[in-house]
Amino acid sequence: MFHTKIKKTILATAISLCVPWAAQAQDTFPSRPITFVVPFGPGSATDQLARAIAQGVTEQAGQTVVIENKPGASAMIGASDVARATPDGYRVLITTNTSQSANPHLYKKLSYDPVQDFAPVTLLGTGGQIMVVNPSSPAKTVGDFIKIAKENPGKLSFGSGSSSSRVAGELFQQMADVQLLHVPYKSNPLVITDLLGGQIDMMMADMATGLPQVKADKLRALGVTTVEPSSLAPTVPTISSAGVPGYEMGYWFAAYVPAKTPDAVVNRLNELLVGATTRAAAKQFYASTGTKPVTSTPAELADFQKKETGKWGAIIKKAGIEPS
Repeated sequence: MFHTKIKKTILATAISLCVPWAAQAQDTFPSRPITFVVPFGPGSATDQLARAIAQGVTEQAGQTVVIENKPGASAMIGASDVARATPDGYRVLITTNTSQSANPHLYKKLSYDPVQDFAPVTLLGTGGQIMVVNPSSPAKTVGDFIKIAKENPGKLSFGSGSSSSRVAGELFQQMADVQLLHVPYKSNPLVITDLLGGQIDMMMADMATGLPQVKADKLRALGVTTVEPSSLAPTVPTISSAGVPGYEMGYWFAAYVPAKTPDAVVNRLNELLVGATTRAAAKQFYASTGTKPVTSTPAELADFQKKETGKWGAIIKKAGIEPS
């Protein structure tokens, strides 16, 4: 009898030790603060969205969410950080098509693998951009800018702090048949600073970064990159209708964690992040920036990313951009 009890105790202990950590995590995650890594600088659209989503996650889970900005190298620094993090769900990459779909076509060698190094969590939104210049610019319209650029090939510059911004400018060059000088930055807010100071001539800015400057009369809007005019700037024409027929560009936001993060944790994060998009802070971000709230399952994001990688590759190839 004594030996039988011992055997049962040992068996019960063994079974409890064999219970997957992931199953336990489903009930306990998160049990401590979560960090959102943003591969762009403070004030960028991605940063603004991450902070809004963080507030929603905290409201639901009762845990603090820390925002850690790691800008530079076209989002590679931040993406690499999360790719190498412990796969426990406590370090989340809040990023865009820049790191996950465009970079493979813009660089010969990446410090991370956009597919193999990550577990997708959810889409967080899609948006368009706005073509802006300094108010002192002689260009009052897209047509004016094209005319000036053609009269001064290679002399007008455009800045970019993300692949979305860069490719939008490169595609504009290709479709408008003009030559511009590209100036890279770590993040879009830094581009805005130099555009305000007159150091560069133009930028394709995300709405969250560029529109407040336009509304404050600090920058002049020439056009939007979307097919239809923006409801937030209804008087600004589309670039397509203002001189570059067929022009269209946009971007998307999404969340990822390191590969091998337990499915239960990924699913819990999906639940928290999707829920956060319906909270007040996120609704304010979407409404004020013209961003469309779009969420997904992890599997849907993986499929979406695959399609977008092909799409961005085609755009970059068409724009004549050679990987560096």
